[in-house]
Amino acid sequence: MSVLDRLAETVAARKLADPEKSWTAQLLSKGPEACARKFGEEAIEAIVEAVKGDRAALASEGADVLYHFLVMLAASDLTLADVLAELEHREDRSGLDEKASRI
Repeated sequence: MSVLDRLAETVAARKLADPEKSWTAQLLSKGPEACARKFGEEAIEAIVEAVKGDRAALASEGADVLYHFLVMLAASDLTLADVLAELEHREDRSGLDEKASRI
């Protein structure tokens, strides 16, 4: 099991945790919109570090992005497995074909 799988399991378990004892539970208790907003903030921070070229800071912000993505998924009653299934569905398509199918 990968670290990302373990993190996804931890986030899912925190849905039932006391928000006063868990940062993840606090985020989840605020609902999907707040979790999405926080994910967006973290994504912007990662973009800033990518533009600056700071690899260590980008790795750190990237970890934050992945964590907050999993929180956003959990708040929306989706799982990492749901996203991975979608990626598998797209695996044999070119990116251009996949994009054209959404237009």
